[in-house]
Amino acid sequence: MKHIKITFFFILALLALTVKAQEKPNILFIMSDDHSAEAVGAYGSRLAVLNPTPTIDALASEGMLMQNVFCTNSICSPSRASILTGQYSAVNGVTSLGGKVAKENQHLPNYLSEAGYQTAVIGKWHLSTQPLAFDYFKVLQSQGKYFNPDFEVIGRDKNNLVQEEGHSSDVITNEVIDWLKNRNKTKPFFVKHHFKAPHGPFDNAPRYDTYLADVEIPEPASLFEEGNHGSLATKGHNGELKPYIGSSVSGRARRSCARNYLKKSDLNGDAATKEAYQIYLKKYLRCIKGVDDNIKRVIDYLKEEGIYDNTIIIYTSDQGFYLGEHDYIDKRWGYEEGARVPFIVRYPKAIKAGLKSDAIVENVDFAPTLLDFAGIETPEVMQGKSFRTILETGKEPKDWKQAAYYHYWLHMAHHEVPAHIAIRTKTHKLIQFYGTSNKSTNSKDFNAPTPPAWELYDLQKDPHEMNNVYGQPEFISTQDKLKKELKALRAEYKEDDPKYAINKVINEYWDYTAEDEQKAIHISHEYKAERIKNPKKTRKKKK
Repeated sequence: MKHIKITFFFILALLALTVKAQEKPNILFIMSDDHSAEAVGAYGSRLAVLNPTPTIDALASEGMLMQNVFCTNSICSPSRASILTGQYSAVNGVTSLGGKVAKENQHLPNYLSEAGYQTAVIGKWHLSTQPLAFDYFKVLQSQGKYFNPDFEVIGRDKNNLVQEEGHSSDVITNEVIDWLKNRNKTKPFFVKHHFKAPHGPFDNAPRYDTYLADVEIPEPASLFEEGNHGSLATKGHNGELKPYIGSSVSGRARRSCARNYLKKSDLNGDAATKEAYQIYLKKYLRCIKGVDDNIKRVIDYLKEEGIYDNTIIIYTSDQGFYLGEHDYIDKRWGYEEGARVPFIVRYPKAIKAGLKSDAIVENVDFAPTLLDFAGIETPEVMQGKSFRTILETGKEPKDWKQAAYYHYWLHMAHHEVPAHIAIRTKTHKLIQFYGTSNKSTNSKDFNAPTPPAWELYDLQKDPHEMNNVYGQPEFISTQDKLKKELKALRAEYKEDDPKYAINKVINEYWDYTAEDEQKAIHISHEYKAERIKNPKKTRKKKK
C-alpha cells in the first residue's frame, strides 16, 4: 500500500510539472539561409504565382506576417550573432564571417535556460565558437555540405564530427524531430531549426530536379532596366567600375550566373541573361521547396503530439537575397532585397490569424521578443526591444522605433560589394557607401578603397529603388534630416567608436561637397587602373 501511495504521488508530481511546463509556450524558431521575402508566396511578389511556399504561407494565414523586418548586416555570421545576442555588430563584435560569440554572451539561450526552458540548436550555426549555452546542439561545421553533412555535436571535440546521410534539409529536420521526441517533456522547449538551404550553390535534393522544369520564372523589371539606381560608389565614374563591383545574373561582373551556368552556350547579351536567370531561379526555388516540405514534417509532428497550438512557430531568414533585381545575385547590399527578411509568427493563443504589420523591426529585436513571451524582461545587455505587443495587437506602441539601421562592414570581399551604412524609415532610405575596409588595405588588392558616395530613395514613390534622388533640391531637407537620424543611431549603437578606422572615412565624406566628389572620382579612376593592371588577381578565399 505504501508503495502504491508513493507511486501515486510521484505521478501527481510529474503531471504537475508537465502542466506547469505548458503554462509557458514552446518556441520553435525556424530560420533558413538567404531566403528572400520575394520568394515567400505570402508576401505577394512576382514569384507568388508559382506557389513556392504553401506551408510557410499557411503559417502566415494563421498568424502574423511582418512586412518591414530587416537584418542589420546582410551576411551570415553577423546576422546570426545579432539574433543570438540582441546586440548590434559593434557591441557583439561580430562584423564579418566566422565571428565568435562566447558562451556567456549567447544571451538568448542563457536567459531562456534560467527561465526553465530546455534549449537546442540544430542545423547551420556559422559562428566560430560552439553553441555551448544550449542544452543540446548538433550543428554544421561552418557552411556545411548539402549532401551527407558533417555535424559538430555536444559532448564531442570540435573536430570529432558526426556524418549523417542524405540531403541537409532532410537530415536537419530528422534531427529536430528526433530531439523533440526525446526531449524532457516536463519543460517547455526552445529549439532553433536552422536550414542550410537555400544558400548557394543551391544543391537541391534529387526529388526536386523536375520541379518548375517547364515553367518560365517571372523576371524583375530591374534585371534589364537600370534606371537611375546606384551611384558613383556602385558604378564608378561614368560607369567605369560596373564590371568590378557586385556580382550579377548577366555577364557584366567577374562572378555571374551567365559565366557560371552558360560556359558552353552560344548565347550572349539579353538572351544569355534570360537563360542564366531561369537556371539560377529554378536551382534556388528547388532548395526552397525542400525547406517548405520539411517544415510541414515538423508541423505534422507537433500536431501529432498535441502541442501545435501551444508552440510559438517563427519562420524567418538570416538575411534577404537578390534574385536578379538590379542584375544582382547574392545578398550584402543594403537595398530592400538584401536587408529585408521574411518574418512570420503563428501562436493562436495570443496572435490572431491573418494579421499584418508594417512596423519596422530589426533582427536585434528577435531575442527580446522571445524572452518576453517566456515571461522575461529585456536584459540591459540587449540593445533590441520586444515587439510582442505588435504581434498580439497589430498596432505599434507610440514610442516604437521609426527607422532600421544597416551596416555592411566587409569591403569588396567574395561578391565585391563596397562597405556601406544606411538608415531605412517607412518612407525613405539613405545609404552612405564609404568604400573602405575596416582592416588595413593593400592598394594592389581588390579590397582597396572604392569611391565614396551617398544614395537616397523615396520608397513611397519608388519602392523598387530605381531612382537615386540624393542631392536633388527637393530632397535636401529630407536627406539632412536622415543624416542627423543616422548619426544619432550610430552613436546609440556604439558604431561611431574611433577605434574603428572606417569612421575616419565615414566622417570625411559625410557632407559630400563638390571637392569630396572629385576625390571620389579620382579613387574610381585609381581602382579601375589597378583592376586593369591585375585582371586575374582576387581576394584570398576564406578557408
